Amino acid sequence: MKKELEKTLELAREEILEVLTHHDLMQLKSRFVGKKSVLNNFMKKISTLPKEERPLFGQIVNKAKEELAEIISNREKEIKEKEYNRTLQAESIDLTMPGRKREQGSLHPITKVWREIEDNFISMGFEVAEGFDIEDEFHNFDALNTPHDHPARDLSDTFYIEDDVLLRTQTSTVQIRIMESHKPPIKIIAPGRCYRNDNDASHSPAFHQMEALVIDEGVTFADLKDILNIFVKKMFGDKIESRIRPHFFPFTEPSAEIDIVCVNCGGKGCNVCKGQGWLEMGGAGMVDPNVLDKLGIDSEKYVGYAFGLGIDRVAMLKYKIPDMRLLFENDLRFLKQFS
Repeated sequence: MKKELEKTLELAREEILEVLTHHDLMQLKSRFVGKKSVLNNFMKKISTLPKEERPLFGQIVNKAKEELAEIISNREKEIKEKEYNRTLQAESIDLTMPGRKREQGSLHPITKVWREIEDNFISMGFEVAEGFDIEDEFHNFDALNTPHDHPARDLSDTFYIEDDVLLRTQTSTVQIRIMESHKPPIKIIAPGRCYRNDNDASHSPAFHQMEALVIDEGVTFADLKDILNIFVKKMFGDKIESRIRPHFFPFTEPSAEIDIVCVNCGGKGCNVCKGQGWLEMGGAGMVDPNVLDKLGIDSEKYVGYAFGLGIDRVAMLKYKIPDMRLLFENDLRFLKQFS
């Protein structure tokens, strides 16, 4: 049995020294020195030996266990060191190689136009006001003189959340809240996101709008026309003129639509302006006295004007963007043009 033990020990030494992975080494450890190992089987056979030989053979088996445990420990260190070196080599970084170029980001065209609009109106004495994206029917429709049978109230046009709670269809709601909480004189712009059930090349279900409101004594339609003309020239250049055409809005009287000379052809006529030389930009008018009275403002003393511009529309005109959907697709090839 002693010779059998020596033969097993020799075999274990060879296999341990030849093993290459930590997983295989642990399997050998279990096979030779584990609870159900070969050496433990030798310990079980001690009882079959004569009494005088048992102590000596037990010592030999224990020394064999210690020897194999030491060999396994040393081999484990060698394998771990080799695996570590392989990892270092595989994950090494060549410091002489050029670094990866990180591209510089830029503001979205809507953000650029939004900020430019704010800066232009702030320079003309306006303050910036903000409001809620989620509104009620009173602030979105009733206070703005919109009748209950108006098509804008239909589900086909407005996103209702529940009952009279909805996503605002215009930033005019901010004007109403400002008139509720502030006494004239008022001179504000209200930029923000609006929502309507519409989606095509020139409309988006989520879009950006800027409303302006001026309430004071002695305000006239001529003041409205002047401020619009100043803004257009600041935004598009001195050569771009604006004009006002009669129109109808429930919350202004008289009402008008704002047009500007086509920024593409300079008024000569092209496919952008459909040969007319003019482009529609927004709505405007004098605040209806009924709106002022509803909000507790004396319409005999105070008058005002209001107008609204689509920020997305202004961006499209300024940068000659043919399709509004390009502004919301987040295509880097498109956005890089504005860096």
